[in-house]
Amino acid sequence: MRLGKDVHKWTCKDVGLWLKENGFDDHADLLAKQHKIDGGALLVLNEDDLRNPPLELKVLGDIKRLSLAIASLQRKHSRPTHLALPNATNGHVKRKFVDQIDSVDGFVGELRRRDFSDSDIDDDRPDVHPFSNISETGRTLISLVYAFSVFFVTSFVMVFVHDRVPDMKKYPPLPDIVLDNVPLIPWAFQMCEVTALILTAVLTTVLFFHKHRVIVIRRMASLCGTVFLLRCVTMFVTSLSVPGIHLECSGGTSKLYGDTWAKIRRAFEILLGFGMSVNGVRTCGDYMFSGHTVTITLLNFFVTEYTPYYMYYLHTCCWVLNMFGIFFILAAHEHYSIDVVIAFYISSRLFLYYHTLANTRALKQIDSKRTRIWFPLFWFFEEKVSGKVPNEYEWPLRWPRFLCKKSKSR
Repeated sequence: MRLGKDVHKWTCKDVGLWLKENGFDDHADLLAKQHKIDGGALLVLNEDDLRNPPLELKVLGDIKRLSLAIASLQRKHSRPTHLALPNATNGHVKRKFVDQIDSVDGFVGELRRRDFSDSDIDDDRPDVHPFSNISETGRTLISLVYAFSVFFVTSFVMVFVHDRVPDMKKYPPLPDIVLDNVPLIPWAFQMCEVTALILTAVLTTVLFFHKHRVIVIRRMASLCGTVFLLRCVTMFVTSLSVPGIHLECSGGTSKLYGDTWAKIRRAFEILLGFGMSVNGVRTCGDYMFSGHTVTITLLNFFVTEYTPYYMYYLHTCCWVLNMFGIFFILAAHEHYSIDVVIAFYISSRLFLYYHTLANTRALKQIDSKRTRIWFPLFWFFEEKVSGKVPNEYEWPLRWPRFLCKKSKSR
């Protein structure tokens, strides 16, 4: 390199020359002339500065290569000026201390340069298993297949347990402190489903604009599939008595699906109706924990997680809808209180545990073998997601053109 003076003394022109000598001709004018980056400013640039406004480099390869080149320059020429060397006359000790500072500084700089990479961006690790080449979109499609498969199995089990519901004449509703003291409100269950539809509309809007919607959809499908699979198993194992006499699930009216094909047809009806009474779906026997509570709780958590923290009015409204939805389930006497409590606890804890694991890099890299064994679905879905998903938004369509241009300029 023709530049011989200390980097700290470089002018903007020297920075432009360095960029051209290292193959970054396209960005020399942007950094050196437009934004007046001199040697001192160059030594404090990181990958975030290159990605975000006002620089906003668009080509990922250029961002990575330029950040590596700057990092190399920083390691060679940056020196901490506020640290005193240990009191020792031995020059070897001083040099060793400086080398240790350099290594720590380089490590911290590397951590700062690590940025979230969306699914289609691979890291430099070699492929070590046959699923490594599956794209993020492919993994999301697999998660959707997983979720809908679980929903169908759950629908079939709901038909099966409907035929096994205990006779209310012999097994009356169990004592429940809430149901015994809250009068029945006939329209309450429909209002619960209205709250679920409102939360669904809000989350759909968030997903439409969210830049990393593929990852969010995959996480939603993964969590819904896992929770409903657990629900499917629990209600199959144990059949509880009906929580209210208004449900009319006893006697001959409950034995409706004796034929296997009739059960399958009914399962498809439940699946296509999303298990909602507003779509004409009515079932009995699924009383281990509430599927409606799971749904509205996960919708609430996904909206609050993937919208900025300053949207506290939206978050408050979602929580209010969540709580009212739970109240409406109990007011309709459609589930026991324990059904609602367990459903809220399982869905909320699983959401938090999943995202804690997803945001912990060490579990997917340093301890990846254990993660792969104990959490195979999580490991497969989150393998290429690096860190916490940022709440970034964009206009996803190619029209109208002025909105596309506006979204790119953010």
